[in-house]
Amino acid sequence: MERSPHSTWSVWLLSGDPKQRLRIMRSLMAANVFAACALMAVYAAWMGFMAASDVQLLTGAIVLNCALWYAILRSGLNLRFSDPALTLPQILAALSIIVGAYSVTGPVHGSTMMLLVLVLVFGVFNLQPRGARIAAAYTVALMGVAQLIKMETDPVNYPFKLEIVHFLLTAAIVPTISRLAAQLSSMRARLQAQKDELAQALTRIQILATRDELTGLVNRRHMMDVLQQHRKRLTRSGYHRFCLALLDIDHFKRVNDNHGHGVGDDVLRRFAAVAQTALRDTDVLARWGGEEFLLLLNDTTPEQAEIGLERVRELLADTPMSSEVPQLRTTFSAGLTAYDSGEALDACIERADRALYEAKAQGRNRTVIHQNPRERSPTAPLPASPLPCGSADSASLVAAALARDTTPGHAQNEPHDEPSTPA
Repeated sequence: MERSPHSTWSVWLLSGDPKQRLRIMRSLMAANVFAACALMAVYAAWMGFMAASDVQLLTGAIVLNCALWYAILRSGLNLRFSDPALTLPQILAALSIIVGAYSVTGPVHGSTMMLLVLVLVFGVFNLQPRGARIAAAYTVALMGVAQLIKMETDPVNYPFKLEIVHFLLTAAIVPTISRLAAQLSSMRARLQAQKDELAQALTRIQILATRDELTGLVNRRHMMDVLQQHRKRLTRSGYHRFCLALLDIDHFKRVNDNHGHGVGDDVLRRFAAVAQTALRDTDVLARWGGEEFLLLLNDTTPEQAEIGLERVRELLADTPMSSEVPQLRTTFSAGLTAYDSGEALDACIERADRALYEAKAQGRNRTVIHQNPRERSPTAPLPASPLPCGSADSASLVAAALARDTTPGHAQNEPHDEPSTPA
């Protein structure tokens, strides 16, 4: 999607990084204060209160200051500092220019004092308590020095009695505003920290709610949500397909009995890691319970899915399962089936479970595939209403059915019986 010319220019001027963009915008907002100083100086010169040279000097300082901070922020040099906003340096520079304006504006110099307070308000965003104290002390000291000089050099426009009042107001108001700005900044920082902690807590809660703590895999509850999403996707698209495989680690109870539950936990963790390494990124492996795992294989047939399971089996055969028992190896049995559109997920999982028990009954360390009911159903079903016995049509249908049932390879499509005793 192409950006509009307005957004392109906005990114070019203000940066595409949201945080840098905000810092530059605040700096440009502060430039409005300097613009007010420049306009006031021009007005004072027009009224004859200021010399043209002083106006040029003040305006040049304002333009240089604004350009300098914009260049630093836009170039990213500010990111090298602990405070990327450079709050305190910008405040001190602004205060210096305002005190300079106070010194050259003659009869209207008192109007610049309110700008001191406005500059300190910008400290609400990032000014720390120590920085607030520095800004307050710097302002009072610089203002006092400027007033002393002007009372000596221009007593007409800077009379002693008036400057004493200005100094006392500055000494009382500026530290108060600085302290309030620092407090608000601290409150803002605490709120941001609490917000970050809350976000981290929500992330941890989400992980605990959707992940198995031991293996880090998707847990059973979240896996059902994932399966429901894939089921809906199949219903909408009509061509999306997936398979389910139920995996069980062979003789896991023997591992716990012989080596302890710590080694058993190592086996579960290592099995999960090995399986995820061998499987595709689109496949989803979940811990189903105990040593059982449910595997969702996307966009594949049972025959193709079996190849993926064999990759897991081969990789597992060469992987030590526990550092405490380096020689320990393990195998797994798997029941595999394809999901049939429209059937209940529980029915598909139950079919995979029957295939798993059949794999155990056949000797373990193998994969057994159970076809879904649609794939097992005859391709030419008998009519719903049977014909009368003895008719020619009835005899031909019976003969065809007997021939179909005795055809080699047809019996493999019949439902598998469960073993009489589960392994």
